[in-house]
Amino acid sequence: MAHSKFGRTTNQRKALLRGLTTSLLKEGRIMTTVTKAKNVRPLAEKMITLGKRGDLHARRQAASFILEKEVVAQLFDDIAPKYAERNGGYTRIVKVGPRKGDAAEQVIIELV
Repeated sequence: MAHSKFGRTTNQRKALLRGLTTSLLKEGRIMTTVTKAKNVRPLAEKMITLGKRGDLHARRQAASFILEKEVVAQLFDDIAPKYAERNGGYTRIVKVGPRKGDAAEQVIIELV
């Protein structure tokens, strides 16, 4: 899937996706729109794969993308070891229904 632009500049779009990825790893599940969830999914899975690698270079790569140091530590210590036997597919997208204000389709993206 080609990345959506969300009507934002490149820097704003990257900041949005970094923030959503950080929140997903921190909370375990977030509610957002379908398009944002589909754009966050590969980024979150990449971070978990880095966590599974577990070396210093992978930790620095993750730290350069994730906004909070505590979340990086949580990723490498708690989240990634749970997926040691799993080859991808770390997230799930569940449709919730339309948002009340603008009827945008809402989903919950969560770690499996």
